[in-house]
Amino acid sequence: MKKEGFFFNMNTCIGCGACQVACKDHNNLQPGEFFRRFETMRLEGKDGPVYGHYSGSCNHCEDPVCVKACPTGAMYVEEGGAVLHNASLCIACGSCVWTCPYGSISFSQDTGYAQKCDSCIDLRKEGKEPNCCHACPTRSLRYGNFEEFEKEYPGLVSEFPGMPDAERYKPALKIKLSKNLEKEDV
Repeated sequence: MKKEGFFFNMNTCIGCGACQVACKDHNNLQPGEFFRRFETMRLEGKDGPVYGHYSGSCNHCEDPVCVKACPTGAMYVEEGGAVLHNASLCIACGSCVWTCPYGSISFSQDTGYAQKCDSCIDLRKEGKEPNCCHACPTRSLRYGNFEEFEKEYPGLVSEFPGMPDAERYKPALKIKLSKNLEKEDV
């Protein structure tokens, strides 16, 4: 698995949606367009139903199916591991949109071509964090080194019930599950 990516802490997220708004603003997205989506979900916890918040975007998978599906090379993995899109090579065939297991790629209302989160690579190259992480008032959403996150929060996972199989897609994502979703020690 990649050594860096997004980290989300379900225990500290207050459900404000600032991450989603900051992403839309930074990327000048039209109404109805999203690179990051915030949602409150009903999940089955160890003691019954649990409501939890989640903020998701492109997970910049280690072996991305969107890249494999792209017939022109418009969808590609850059040197640092981010999955990027080159609109000048895109033919708007939709292959990447339909194959992304996380639903993180969409068509731009302005251009008609595919579009997606690039983990604010422009900001990260300047030593800054992605805009969605910067906007999070509780630091529940962060970007960085997975080893550091694991030291701070042992037992992180890359999926929770209802998400695509992390073993298959290898997302660059670490999640601190809500205490009511954590598996009990056997």
